[in-house]
Amino acid sequence: MEIFKAVVLGAVQGLGEFLPISSSAHLALAPKLFGWQYQGLDYDVMLHLGTLLALLLWFRQDWAQLLREGFSAPRSEKGRTLWFIAAATVPAGAAGLLLEKKAELAFRSPALIALMLMLFAAVLYFADSRAESENRAEMNLKNLLLIGLAQALALAPGVSRSGITLTAALLLGFARPQAARISFLLSAPVIGGAALMQLRHLHAADITAPFAAGFIAAFLSGLLAIRFFMGFVRTHSLRGFVCYRLALGALILACSFWP
Repeated sequence: MEIFKAVVLGAVQGLGEFLPISSSAHLALAPKLFGWQYQGLDYDVMLHLGTLLALLLWFRQDWAQLLREGFSAPRSEKGRTLWFIAAATVPAGAAGLLLEKKAELAFRSPALIALMLMLFAAVLYFADSRAESENRAEMNLKNLLLIGLAQALALAPGVSRSGITLTAALLLGFARPQAARISFLLSAPVIGGAALMQLRHLHAADITAPFAAGFIAAFLSGLLAIRFFMGFVRTHSLRGFVCYRLALGALILACSFWP
């Protein structure tokens, strides 16, 4: 892979992972759009390591406190939250293990990606229209498990991990800023677990200059996306992302049926 292609795919991953537009959909479609050879899920997951690093760096204080109190004071608010997050990660982890091959083959159909983009755009619109200005939900086990169950749907490209967790959090009564924070906290263990599962397929020869360039591009664009989105949701609705998903889905369907 050329360094230019690796940087483009890394930027696509970094921006798409933290915005409710589905990074996996864009990574599946970008090679088709530009006529590039698809590099496979292994490369996609390694790009996820770049976004994981961005996520952990941005929320480093949150994770440091969660980990510290999770083990030293597990009954405190932060301590309980760590174990609630761990429990909420199980559904997505189990779905990834059971449907790994499906995700690599059947789930990458452009028509399916388009339908998922549009279907969950409608769901996101409904949830966003009901968003509260202040939280009326709690970070308890029940709520995080429900959001974790929703996150399992993100295995299909077009759903969007951040989009579906935001949707679930908003429907449960979290305000947009807290919903975004929960979405990012829940995504870290899943992204990390998926990357670790794919690392077993990699060899030292796979770590090339383009690979490193893609990793750096994903990391830097991920940081920018997190910074932008955390500020954006404080004063804006998510309708712009809904419109983008609908337009992209319609364009993909049009290109699929009228080549």
